[in-house]
Amino acid sequence: MLSMTEVEEKKTIKLGVTGMTCTACSRTVERVLKRTSGVEEANVSLATNEVIVSFDPKLISEKELAETIESVGYGIRKEKIDLLVTGMTCASCAQNVEKALKKITGVFSAFVNLTTRKATVEFNPSLVTVKTLEKVIKAIGYDVEKSIEEDALSQRRRLEKEERLRYRARLIVGVIFSIPIVIFGMIPYFMTKSWQPWLMLALTTPIFFYVGWAFFKSAFKAIIHFTSNMDVLVTLGSSAAYIYSLISLSLGRNEIYFESAAIILTALIMGKYLEAIAKGRTSDSIAKLIGLQPKTAKVIRDGIEQDILIDEVLVGDIVIVRLGEKIPVDGVIVEGSTAIDESMITGESLLVDKTVGDKVIGATINKNGLIKFKAENVGKDTVLARIIQAVEDAQGSKAPVQRLADKVSSYFVPAVIIIATVVLIVWLLLGAFTNIQPFREVMQDVSWYTRAILYTIAVLVIACPCALGLATPTGVIVGTGKGAELGILFKNAESLEKTLTIDTIIFDKTGTITKGVPEVTDIIVLADDFSENEVIRLSASAEKGSEHSLGEAIVRAAIMRDLSLNDPSNFEAIPGKGIKAFVDGKELILGNDAMLLEVGYSLASELGNKMGSLQEHGKTTMIVAYDGKIIGLIAVADVIKDTSYKAVATLKKMGMRLIMLTGDNERTAKAIAQKADIEEVIAGVLPEQKAEVVKALQEEGLKVGMVGDGINDAPALAQADIGFAVASGTDVSIETSDITLMRSDLTQVVDAIELSHATLKIIKGNLWWAFGFNVVAIPIAALGLLAPWMAALAMAFSSVLVVSNSLRLKLFKPKILSATDH
Repeated sequence: MLSMTEVEEKKTIKLGVTGMTCTACSRTVERVLKRTSGVEEANVSLATNEVIVSFDPKLISEKELAETIESVGYGIRKEKIDLLVTGMTCASCAQNVEKALKKITGVFSAFVNLTTRKATVEFNPSLVTVKTLEKVIKAIGYDVEKSIEEDALSQRRRLEKEERLRYRARLIVGVIFSIPIVIFGMIPYFMTKSWQPWLMLALTTPIFFYVGWAFFKSAFKAIIHFTSNMDVLVTLGSSAAYIYSLISLSLGRNEIYFESAAIILTALIMGKYLEAIAKGRTSDSIAKLIGLQPKTAKVIRDGIEQDILIDEVLVGDIVIVRLGEKIPVDGVIVEGSTAIDESMITGESLLVDKTVGDKVIGATINKNGLIKFKAENVGKDTVLARIIQAVEDAQGSKAPVQRLADKVSSYFVPAVIIIATVVLIVWLLLGAFTNIQPFREVMQDVSWYTRAILYTIAVLVIACPCALGLATPTGVIVGTGKGAELGILFKNAESLEKTLTIDTIIFDKTGTITKGVPEVTDIIVLADDFSENEVIRLSASAEKGSEHSLGEAIVRAAIMRDLSLNDPSNFEAIPGKGIKAFVDGKELILGNDAMLLEVGYSLASELGNKMGSLQEHGKTTMIVAYDGKIIGLIAVADVIKDTSYKAVATLKKMGMRLIMLTGDNERTAKAIAQKADIEEVIAGVLPEQKAEVVKALQEEGLKVGMVGDGINDAPALAQADIGFAVASGTDVSIETSDITLMRSDLTQVVDAIELSHATLKIIKGNLWWAFGFNVVAIPIAALGLLAPWMAALAMAFSSVLVVSNSLRLKLFKPKILSATDH
């Protein structure tokens, strides 16, 4: 454990560093820190993987220190936790919590989402504990339910339900008492009765103290902690109406406005209730995902078949799934074959055939026979759990467009209070000048004094910071949730927003544009003492156990010919070129012309002509050399997906610049690109060069999207403005991407762009409404054109309208052009 000390202006802090493996690593970290402005001393310990830094906090922050270390390729040991914060009622509350958390020494970042009530905090565990975070939140007047773990959604929904029930109970009381208040307070016959004011007081008091408590409690906490929120405005407005009327009644005056206080609070609690219902619907997508998971699993333990809860399934368990049952966790089939409906995960409606050795995904449905599989991923590690976590992370993040709203929200309530004070003073002064009487006597003029009070109340009540606070997060939640339903996982809200800015899309070829399952189409023998079978047998033996798609195609071709394969030795893969291995004691080289030339082979023009002829037809052609001589050519072709044609046609219509990027030779690449209707091709690119191609395009001022599915694409996916990873690819490519496509289908790129456009359109509409409402409504109220109860209704429905507008994203349907004949 490390404590942080302050000596005059200097601070000393310890940071855990990840990724250091040798003294060169520790020296690099130490050197870059010592060169950083504001750092006085830095000492790195490789043994503990920690660095102790002394620095001037006026020149550099702890977060910037962490970013400096990360900039040279190392990581910072951080902990990330989600806290469920209760008691927040508006955007100002969320801002208060966020600011308080960010002030804690050792906190790297803090984001508070008003809609989900979730505070996501990244912190240095050496300096900060969870108890410290909770203590700070409670110190400013809010509560922490508990750390969010795997029961995040059920916990959130329970709290949302409890909140709705509380609002509903208060609304019922408000309506029951408000109806007679309207009757007795607005019908002339009753207004002339001497008992009417006292009856109005009796009817209003339960509303004021019971219904109003929902606002007063939060406002009181905010005031004693020197912060502000929407409830402060509501409390000031309703209390002014109630207390003024009470004083007026006690002095025997006729100017009472109990109905304003009652209707203000009832209207606002109705708005809160409707808003809570609408906000609850924004998380429906996650609820649907969680609902996909079965509750129990049937496993074999100690030779006995038994039913257990899904949380009790262990890695290595043999799980039995019968016809029509859901697969409980991820695993690999060890017995039986079937067809599985994976549509709930991938969105693909066609059944997928599975047999021994194939992977199965939890929550998918067994549509054929009985299977047994070995559990590989359970609990939080299943595909479904990772999808749910990805959606929750995205929903809890902030979009760049929210920054302006956050800034405005932080100043909103104090500004409204100042405006209301100015309105009060101006109307009182207007009364003074109009009546041309001393100010003391004007104060006794009930008409002007009352008018000033009512107009001030209207200003306080109509101001709506909630709409500003809800405008972006509700759009992000519904948008990312809709994406999950479509099989599109956005990494965060920033990815969702940035997607609509891209103007150039780069496609990897194999497995992205094409099906990624190539087949051997041609075997050309170039040595008299070898046959087709011998060429393919030797090549397949060298590729035996290979994970490369071309190697797998050669092995499959040999197996289909019933050829016996031998194990290779001294296997070496040269990325982007080919392989070397010893088969039957002799060296075999399988690769492109560049590789053969590098190792000293001379290529005859006849060989080049044959290769060129195959490549012109879009076939990847490999030269086979064995024991010092070239013995043949093997051509492999990969078929373009039907969906690739659709996606390319639609993206072109959207004005996108499309580029195919591949390690294949130029002839083969151009043949595939021509078929797919992609004009630009960058071929012969090594894996490490792909990111450089992306960077070069970005330097031209282009916003680049990269679509890929392999480990070779990971650097390019990370470099791109938006990286689209096909989920059938490796975990590395998915982790480094901004968007994960659950189907190996390029039309999902189109869907993601369209959903980004639709979501940002909704969010901007929400923000225009939220800003516009306050810009227009506050002056109208200040001019005395709105009664307080009308202001309350307008304010209440402003928030409801924003949330309801966001819910329109649930109706989003992607539009894709029909594929043309190819």
